Amino acid sequence: MSELLEPGTLDRAAALLEQLQRAGLTLATAESCTGGLVGAVLTAIPGSSATVLAGFITYSNAAKARMLGVPEAMLAEFGAVSEPVARAMAEGALRESGADLAVSLTGIAGPGGATPGKPVGLVHLGAARRGAPTLLRRCVFPGDRSAVRAASVTMALAMLAEQAARPAQGS
Repeated sequence: MSELLEPGTLDRAAALLEQLQRAGLTLATAESCTGGLVGAVLTAIPGSSATVLAGFITYSNAAKARMLGVPEAMLAEFGAVSEPVARAMAEGALRESGADLAVSLTGIAGPGGATPGKPVGLVHLGAARRGAPTLLRRCVFPGDRSAVRAASVTMALAMLAEQAARPAQGS
């Protein structure tokens, strides 16, 4: 698996899991363009079962709607690769899994799939936490399909760490 990742990714995943375990937080993933790679990275770390509750691979629009509750009208209006869908995916994973945190990724890893305004490498990510505003990022990662997916995993881990470090409202 390490050939699919940026250097240091497994170390970052281990540090994130330690951070979450210290805080008593659990997490879920909602992945499209990464096809479960974030979940695979996290569960490659021994002891991850104390923190990782669920992973949703929602590659199709129908799966996003059925598994995460992403409104079909939103998918039709904005497309799967959009900020509103990334938000809905992260918040849906939070709701459906019962986790404290959730991360979502939806993008165009390439080499095909680009449209006007949505180039290859475009990835929208969301990190939701109970009692806190959802973090959203729009990234355009350079490189081939593998590079885009690897960079997406790195950003997802960073967003989870950032969200975990923020105090929940009312805390």
